[in-house]
Amino acid sequence: MVVYSYYPLGETRVQREAEALVEAGFEVDLICPRQTGERRRESYHGVTVHRLPMEIRKASLLDQLLGYLLFLAVSGAQLTRLHLRRRYHSIQVHNLPDFLVFCALVPKLMGVPVVLDLHDLMPEFFAGRFENGPRWLRHLIRLQERVACGFGDLVITVSDHWRDVLVERGVAPDKILVVMNVADERIFRIPDPPPTRGEGFSLIYHGTVTHRYGLDLAVSAVALLRQEIPGLRLTILGKGDQMEELCSLTKQLGVGDMVELRNELVPAECLPDIIARADLGIVPYRSDVFTDGLLPTKLMEYAVMGLPCVAAATTAIDAYFRDTMIAFFTPGDARSLADTILELHRDPDRRWRLAEQARVFTSRHNWQEIGAEYVAEVTKLARKAVQPV
Repeated sequence: MVVYSYYPLGETRVQREAEALVEAGFEVDLICPRQTGERRRESYHGVTVHRLPMEIRKASLLDQLLGYLLFLAVSGAQLTRLHLRRRYHSIQVHNLPDFLVFCALVPKLMGVPVVLDLHDLMPEFFAGRFENGPRWLRHLIRLQERVACGFGDLVITVSDHWRDVLVERGVAPDKILVVMNVADERIFRIPDPPPTRGEGFSLIYHGTVTHRYGLDLAVSAVALLRQEIPGLRLTILGKGDQMEELCSLTKQLGVGDMVELRNELVPAECLPDIIARADLGIVPYRSDVFTDGLLPTKLMEYAVMGLPCVAAATTAIDAYFRDTMIAFFTPGDARSLADTILELHRDPDRRWRLAEQARVFTSRHNWQEIGAEYVAEVTKLARKAVQPV
């Protein structure tokens, strides 16, 4: 596996898939960047992690592109070196970027099947982040997606919505596998004994902290409710480019004592204890061409742990969840978010019903079945690998 993200703290999806393969009998090497203090090479839950001496660059569009290109070159060299030593049966590359899949060029030419795992659709990702980006760049991003999907033997995406988009763009339907970002129920379960909850009413968000995910709306909603809900607290756990803005906003609105900004990433195994201390999960996404197609992992982690949740009524979330499973608010509207939180605070029975109904989703979409299908497809590909004479 190759991923331009830190491991295991960067992407729970990567960890979940890698460990599923290990449990199925695969030997898994994973190539990723290395941040300060991490080991160059280590075994983590059976996955051999090879960290390259470079950190992730996200300062600007140009800086990010340079980071992508540098990682493409360095990971390609490392992957080729490892393949010549170990002879892989399959290689899986996670986006962003899509063109990172070409780090597997040499093994591909030697007959190794390649899997492209599209966590995000890059044209939508770019359009959502850079609304006024140049047209030529938008066309180039669409082209690299098409070529990257053509290069891969199997294309994985995260929802039926994005599968349909890829088919419209010319990717063969039988080449696409949907692997949803459902929670791993072996990790995300209520701790025994359950942790002690504090007094008051506690909200939780964990994950990437960036503008499109609406954390400023959540902070503003807390400010609107300071007189309505005694003991209201919001915990935002994660890293991202909006954290500094949120620090300023909490001071500006005078809610520094009500909002805890935990600027850190924690292992997936530590999240259940944190989530179990909350009364309500929040997914305050804005609605744009990118977020409309997202089905947030955190939403499914809250669901499997029996935590009621309030979420933005975006296209993908609305397609999978009914209003009997989660409480919806109008995307981008802090007042609507605040009103929804207040309604749920006043109605504990509804919170209980939402949590119970959300389990209907987790019974239909669970990692045991989705993971088994994923492993079966990778196994099928691996058996087709050309063996050296």
